[in-house]
Amino acid sequence: MEAAELTIFVLILIIGIFSIIFGFPGTFLILGDVILYSWITGFDKIGLTIIIVLVVIALLAESIDFFMGISGARRYGSSKTGVVLSIIGGIVGAIVMTPILLGLGAIIGVFLGGFTGAFLGEYLEQHKLKPAIRAGYGAMVGRIAGTLVKGFLAIVMAVIAMVAIYS
Repeated sequence: MEAAELTIFVLILIIGIFSIIFGFPGTFLILGDVILYSWITGFDKIGLTIIIVLVVIALLAESIDFFMGISGARRYGSSKTGVVLSIIGGIVGAIVMTPILLGLGAIIGVFLGGFTGAFLGEYLEQHKLKPAIRAGYGAMVGRIAGTLVKGFLAIVMAVIAMVAIYS
């Protein structure tokens, strides 16, 4: 029974890491997986200290991802409207593009939707093309950077959990 539990645990860790690429909060999936595994195994291998460390890392990862997307747009001159539309555009882009290109569509949709949202927000406010393109580019760069940092922290979480199990 322990081999089956461990296999499912590792599969969910991997799904959590890869879900980040699609804009999902994979760190929380990893955290939930670790908590469930700990509970099932009686907190024998993964204790409360490791769970608390993983909670902090998950919250940090999700916050960094969110704020890097916003700061990327703001750094390149986006207004509050551009930032809000960038977030909405990322969500809509993922939803619209997923049926077209499956998983790859979600990835492309998040980035292009964020770009489009920031672009539209700035263009509607300033009626100028150059600042709108610049804000869209900033939103896309911020989103990519946030996703990379969150992905790295998700891998760190998975490694911490696996080291705790196998040490």
